[in-house]
Amino acid sequence: MCRIAAYLGKEQTPLSSLVLEPEHSLLVQSYAPKEMMSGVVNADGFGAGWYAPEVDDEPAVYRSNAPIWADRSFASIAPKVRSATVLAAVRSATPGLPAEESGVPPFASGPYLFAHNGAIKNFRQKVMRPLRDALSDTSYSELLGVTDSETIFAFLLDRLRDAKTSPGDSGTLAEATAETVQLVSTLCMELGIYASLNLGVTDGEAMAFSRYSTEGPGNSLYFVEGGEAFPNAIVVASERLDGDVGWRQVPDRHLLVANSGGVATRPL
Repeated sequence: MCRIAAYLGKEQTPLSSLVLEPEHSLLVQSYAPKEMMSGVVNADGFGAGWYAPEVDDEPAVYRSNAPIWADRSFASIAPKVRSATVLAAVRSATPGLPAEESGVPPFASGPYLFAHNGAIKNFRQKVMRPLRDALSDTSYSELLGVTDSETIFAFLLDRLRDAKTSPGDSGTLAEATAETVQLVSTLCMELGIYASLNLGVTDGEAMAFSRYSTEGPGNSLYFVEGGEAFPNAIVVASERLDGDVGWRQVPDRHLLVANSGGVATRPL
């Protein structure tokens, strides 16, 4: 399982404010997570993606297959890089999948950043081929690794391309995410395979997150709007980053959608 944190704000924030500085930051969650349903630590890599719209619409990404606590370069860079939209994650590799950079979130394509907190059981043995056979040639050709997460992102990209969405279209982003969850989970259930599908995607102006599992409760997911540490932003995270009483849990089998107008949840 992974741990995810995302920021969407009216003001820029340094990467460190999300990843390194809070009392229960992603750094802390890498070695002392509180709510992981499987695994003990998130030591199989980490990554952070952010937007610099003054340069172009595509996000920058820093990824490593080393534990976040071992990367002194990122610790030096993170306080000095600022953005109004950030998506970051620490990784615990799904059993049977390699711990290499191609499998480390967040994944990027065009204007989109994506992360997956969860796993598809027996992915390479049972699910990888039917899922990848359903991809467009474009999405299939962009695959670099063999992870369930990258494959789900490719599936989502096909939905977004079909919808011809543009950055800031939170409704279409949400619908594409919901459709991806439904299609992937249906295939897994038909094959008798367990899947946990907490997905997170942003185009730099809007975000969509799902909390979903084919069996039992989904992995933890929280959000805070206008919090003490992030007064002009919406922050979404697998685990609460601090003790702010404003944190709220996303209900199980729900979708969270956030944009400049605020945040809302709805059933999946």
